[in-house]
Amino acid sequence: MSNSGSRVISTPSLSSLPAQQSAPSRFYGPQPFEPVHYKTFEIRLAQTDAELDAAQALRYQVFYEEMGADASFEVKLRRRDFDPFDAVCDHLLVFDTSDPDKLNVVGTYRLMRRAVALEHFGFYSEQEYDIAPLLSYPGEIVELGRSCVAADYRAKGVMQLLWRGLAEYLAAHRIGLMFGCASLPGRDPARWGTVLKELHSDYLASPTLRARAVESRYVDMAAYDDGSEGGEGLPPLMKGYLRVGAVVGDGAVIDEQFNTVDVMIIVETEKLTAKYARHYNTERVG
Repeated sequence: MSNSGSRVISTPSLSSLPAQQSAPSRFYGPQPFEPVHYKTFEIRLAQTDAELDAAQALRYQVFYEEMGADASFEVKLRRRDFDPFDAVCDHLLVFDTSDPDKLNVVGTYRLMRRAVALEHFGFYSEQEYDIAPLLSYPGEIVELGRSCVAADYRAKGVMQLLWRGLAEYLAAHRIGLMFGCASLPGRDPARWGTVLKELHSDYLASPTLRARAVESRYVDMAAYDDGSEGGEGLPPLMKGYLRVGAVVGDGAVIDEQFNTVDVMIIVETEKLTAKYARHYNTERVG
C-alpha cells in the first residue's frame, strides 16, 4: 500500500483557487464500475459537462433555495452550485430515466480520492479540519461532499441508491476510508446541542483517526448539557453514516456560506461495502 497518506497537504482558500469558467469543461475518464440499474433509475459517474451541470443545478436547488446558503453573484446568476473542486472530482449521480428525452439528475455525491487531492488543491474539508490523522491512513481514501437528493425523490430510496453506487466506487478503487463534513441546518450550534454532545460522547474517533476542527473555527461539541435547548434529532443521512460504523472528529464548525453546522464524519468502508455490494439483490435497495 502507498505511504502517500503521510504527506501533509497545504490547502489554499477558495478565493485563491482558479475561478471556474462559466461553462464547465473537463476530462471524463472511464467508468470505474458498471452502472447500476434499479427500476427507472441509473447510478454512475458523470460523463459529460451537461451531466455535471445538471448536478450543479440540483445542488443549487437544495443548498441555496431550500437551505438558505449565501450565493455569490455568479452562483446566483447561473443558478448553479459550483467551485474549482468540481473540475477535478468524480461526481456520482442518480438519474431518473423514465423520460428518455430528459436529463434528470435526482441525487448526487462529489468524490475526491487521495491521488486527485495530492495532484490538485488538497481536500475541500481541510478548510474546516486538520485531517493529518486521515492522511496518515495507509492506502486509498476518499472525501465525500455535496450530497443531496431532489425534494420529490427523498421518499423513493434515492439516498440508498447513491450509497449503492458509492459501494461500487469504493470497491473499484479499493478505498479503505471515507470522510467528509456532514451538515446540520442553521448556524446556531445550540440548536443541535443534544446531538453534538451525543456524537462527541458516543462516536468520537480514536486518536489515530481523530481529525480536529481548525482552532479558529472550533466549536466544542461537549460543551452542551443534556438540558440544553438543542432538541433536534439526528438527520437521516447522519443516522445512515452511524449505522455503517461512522465516527466523528473533534469539534464542529459553523459554515457561514452554507448556513450549516458541520461535523466531520469518518467511516472505514468495510461495513458499507458489505451492505451495498453488488452481490446483494438489487430489489433490496430502497
